[in-house]
Amino acid sequence: MNKKNIKILLVDDEPDILEFMSYNLSNEGYKVYTANNGEEAIEKAKSKSPHLILLDVMMPKMDGIEACENLRKLPKLGEKLIIVFLTARSEDYTQVAGLEAGADDYITKPVKIKVLVSKVKSLLRRLQDGSDSDSLIEVGSLVVNREEYKIIYNGEEKILPRKEFELLSLLASKPNKVFEREVILDRVWGNEVIVGGRTIDVHIRKLREKIGDQHFKTVKGVGYKYVI
Repeated sequence: MNKKNIKILLVDDEPDILEFMSYNLSNEGYKVYTANNGEEAIEKAKSKSPHLILLDVMMPKMDGIEACENLRKLPKLGEKLIIVFLTARSEDYTQVAGLEAGADDYITKPVKIKVLVSKVKSLLRRLQDGSDSDSLIEVGSLVVNREEYKIIYNGEEKILPRKEFELLSLLASKPNKVFEREVILDRVWGNEVIVGGRTIDVHIRKLREKIGDQHFKTVKGVGYKYVI
């Protein structure tokens, strides 16, 4: 996908941060929109259909956590949308809360331009055409359609955030194969993306709730596998 066709929504209540990020990402060739709070972010997302949202956590009217939860519910947008939190906090609970709400990743403030651009490029790489994975994966009662970004389990369609979808796709691509944690981080989050140690665990727990605990086996000290 051409950069000029990629739309990024920046959401922060600090004008200086919005201007800084908007200027640098626009210079990279992306189409950039801005919002000052969570409520405005939802309205902009509905009208602009962005591919990626950089979302501040602490904002007036509606904070980033609530906004993320509402963005994930938007029809034909929420499940494919990439959401990254901007946070000045480094505590694990903030990062986990963001992932629980449906975020794909987070960037800590103060934002460094090289880190910002690198992470955005890495995340958007998932939008590029020509995935090296099969477009259709069928494992028992599970069907993963990568072209349509759709999950069918026991005949029922499941709506998954992007990272949950990619993690499930990876594990289901080779049932009973143990994927090491390092491999999962590289294949799902990209080797340029730095995520917390509990990131995979949070996403696996979410998948267990939605697809079934019996399908996900933890291999202690190694990683995870999908079992039929």
